[in-house]
Amino acid sequence: MLNEDAPVPGSWRKTLAGAGLEWRAAAEEDLDAWAALIARTAEAEKPVWFERSADLEQILQSKKNHPAANTLLVLEGGSVPRAYARITKNKEGDKAYGFGCVDPGWQRRGIGTALLGWLSERTVQRFAEDSRAGGSVPVPRLRIHMEQQHEHQQQLFRKAGFRVVRYFNEMHRHLDGVPLPVVRLDDRLDLVTMRPEFSEGVRLAHNAAFRDHWGSEPRDEESWGFTVNDPQARPDLSAVVLDRASGIVAGYQLASHDPDSAASRGYSEGYTDLLGVRREYRGRGIAQALLADAMRRFAAAGMDRASLDVDSENPTGALALYEKMGYAAVNRSLAWDKEFRVPG
Repeated sequence: MLNEDAPVPGSWRKTLAGAGLEWRAAAEEDLDAWAALIARTAEAEKPVWFERSADLEQILQSKKNHPAANTLLVLEGGSVPRAYARITKNKEGDKAYGFGCVDPGWQRRGIGTALLGWLSERTVQRFAEDSRAGGSVPVPRLRIHMEQQHEHQQQLFRKAGFRVVRYFNEMHRHLDGVPLPVVRLDDRLDLVTMRPEFSEGVRLAHNAAFRDHWGSEPRDEESWGFTVNDPQARPDLSAVVLDRASGIVAGYQLASHDPDSAASRGYSEGYTDLLGVRREYRGRGIAQALLADAMRRFAAAGMDRASLDVDSENPTGALALYEKMGYAAVNRSLAWDKEFRVPG
């Protein structure tokens, strides 16, 4: 069921103008001030993760989500960022993803609602653009992820007509003072450290492994490049399982590490960004072996915990697997959707 008519074009502009703010697309010269805005917001709201300057550099390099049309920087005095929003979408995707924040000192002035107005308007535009470019024509849908602890955001989303469509669990596994599991693969499989030459094979394995997962869309070369070249990516803490006979990537564990998070969270962690096993290789202990290997890599690097996120309704039984491997839920995040009825 659609829950909202198409947004009124430009209504968000009135709110921002009324607050004495200007706006434009983000550009390279904004990187430092943009990152500072996000850092100020993170200092107040304590999210698990937030974008740094190196992440924003990647965003500005996107070709399929060009920043000139898909970012909004809200400025005080034409120079100081007080809020921002951005949108990403695959041409044939059935959803757009929204991101953004408001400077803590400027919250509760309607700016967050204005950002949602821009994101909604841009979502409808993107679906129309992709339709003209030969893509499919699904109902325009905007999805935003948020942590459950941020109740003010939940109130904002509900008021704007969004609804919760999925829950995700952040899970941790302590590495110090507890025995780590040992899982051995059969002799037809090899577990090796992630290397650049495996990247395309891992991308194809990921698309195959996640084609039955809720909300997942195939990763093209650009989005995959952003994943493996992420500033916090740690190939030395990542691993690939290869079929010895064919060389096919049967499974993978891609990890990252944020060296700055220990100060705010009180512990260091190795984070499993992606873990997947091709369907035809499931049931052979590959995921368990990859997780056990990740724990040992993280511990050897001096980290206190292994962490990951999982869809609470994952159809492969991932949640039960992680619990069996010693992971426990410590935080929850929500996916919020809004669909738009477009006349015609």
